[in-house]
Amino acid sequence: MSILPIYLFGNDVLKTPAKKVEKLFQEDLILIKNMFETMKNSNGIGLAANQIGVLKQILVIDISEMEDGKKTKPFVVINPVIKKEIGKWQIEEGCLSIPGIRADVERAEKISLKYLDEKFIVHHKTFSGLMARVLLHEIDHLNGILFIEKISSKKRKEFKNELMEIKVGNIRPNYAIVIAENLKE
Repeated sequence: MSILPIYLFGNDVLKTPAKKVEKLFQEDLILIKNMFETMKNSNGIGLAANQIGVLKQILVIDISEMEDGKKTKPFVVINPVIKKEIGKWQIEEGCLSIPGIRADVERAEKISLKYLDEKFIVHHKTFSGLMARVLLHEIDHLNGILFIEKISSKKRKEFKNELMEIKVGNIRPNYAIVIAENLKE
């Protein structure tokens, strides 16, 4: 398994919608294993493929270390389709692609989701609480949406300097990163 670098804010791949996976190949299964390893190494609880520079609708989640997810097994979601969103709640979120920035984000409390697993088997499940939140955050990534786009423009302006520091690579999280291409020296 390999630990892959995480693309930081400013990289175009984070703003590009991922493509649907039509067929699962061996390289995709290796990618999934590497995504879990990368997420664990970065102390994350969710990771979308475009965060590691791959434009495929694949995400991995492991909330088992979180208080709300103690008995939850890590799992893979391919080609997710949100069928229904119920309720609203707001809590603080962060993102491996935007290190050091955290903000309150309002999301659905419960979702119905259609997706494929790593064996390409279709599932229809309902998720709530932290699992629903992480799924919505990662599905946003697959659609080219970052969590900071879900906060008020006033709040986003407060993060302007920090976002620029991330964009130009002046921030060094404790995991491998890729800074924005157009700003590299």
